Amino acid sequence: MKEQKTVLFETLGCKLNFSETATMGQLLAEQGIMPVNDGDVPDVCVVNTCSVTELADKKGRQHLRSLVKRYPDALIVATGCYAQLKGEEISQIPGVDIVLGQEQKADIAQYVTRWFSDRESVLSVTPTRDIRRFVPSCECGSRTRYWLKVQDGCDYYCSYCTIPMARGRSRCATIDSLVKQVREVARQGGKEIVITGVNIGDFGKGTGEKFIDLIKAFDAVEGIERYRISSIEPDLLTDEVIEFCAQSRAFMPHFHIPLQCGNDEVLRLMRRHYDRAVFADKVNRCRQLMPDCFIGVDVMVGTRGETPERFEDSFDFVASLDLQHLHVFPYSERPGTMALRIPHVVSQREKQERAARMITLSDTKQREFIGRYLGTVRPVLLEAAHGNAPMHGFTDNYIRVSVQPCPELVNTVVPVRLDTLNNDLTVNAIIIQ
Repeated sequence: MKEQKTVLFETLGCKLNFSETATMGQLLAEQGIMPVNDGDVPDVCVVNTCSVTELADKKGRQHLRSLVKRYPDALIVATGCYAQLKGEEISQIPGVDIVLGQEQKADIAQYVTRWFSDRESVLSVTPTRDIRRFVPSCECGSRTRYWLKVQDGCDYYCSYCTIPMARGRSRCATIDSLVKQVREVARQGGKEIVITGVNIGDFGKGTGEKFIDLIKAFDAVEGIERYRISSIEPDLLTDEVIEFCAQSRAFMPHFHIPLQCGNDEVLRLMRRHYDRAVFADKVNRCRQLMPDCFIGVDVMVGTRGETPERFEDSFDFVASLDLQHLHVFPYSERPGTMALRIPHVVSQREKQERAARMITLSDTKQREFIGRYLGTVRPVLLEAAHGNAPMHGFTDNYIRVSVQPCPELVNTVVPVRLDTLNNDLTVNAIIIQ
């Protein structure tokens, strides 16, 4: 057995999972279990799973089986949403040694070190109804951008969604503890923080604090030049939040707002907490106060109850809004959800056709938005390049640009002139000296 052990992480799903993986890596590093080098054989393999769709479950199983085959002598650990929902199922996969639920993620180092002592397989998953712990996490995706988890869990119980079953009830850290993390990011030289969570607008459950108080406290931290809100429910995106972001020092003109469907009857079947009039009001308010704002939207197609007429109504509504990007995904049946009781099932072929139409609409909207800014100057936070490859970064309003390498400008905000649009929706830009 090597004196210093190594670990390989594979993370599936959302940015929140990536943030939590980073924390697990730090916990293992404190016990001398370091990230594996490329080409080396790891002693430990950890798969942080997702379960948002049936395909996500399948990918989790595939990754675990692949690691067992590639590294037969390694300790194989499964955690994440799929592990929380179907821990017993995962524990039956030959070669998987440890299965940890959401509450156990923070104790991964203890489970791993214990396994190297006794070699006993472990299935440890707290029942979802008993999940109470908030596990802090912050990931540095590069030298420039960090993803900070401020909240976990969800109390909404939408009819199609398993997240409350996989993540538990809404809970969060305190503002004071999160501000300390933000100051540490600033100390490390980080310039941008993406605020993440499951339902971040619900921040404050159990602490008596509010999301607006959190972002005001963040805005006051010196050294952080940019914040982005990863995703916020339309009914929780208050006018107060929009107005503060519009006049704040460091919050970018960029929102991601889940819509799911633009038909009111389908929204009711989904048990969403708003109707499309509320959603349109939020988009218009953002556009009114931040004319340059980039607005991304989640759209689900083919959910139960989405008749052809309701889909067309949803499509027309989405097309009518000044949106910039649609994150489109076909509905996936999830065991134990209330949606399974809804009549009218959409065929897989129809789901794919509807998704394709929404994706085409998204592409058109994003191209039109970028076209408004060609020839203009916007601030960009530049990221490190690989070798002599072009450098990339995002404008304040989330247009991805490509510039000629200038290593001394990495991790700095510089003005660039947006020049030409590429097929991949990046923009060739020129640094303004």
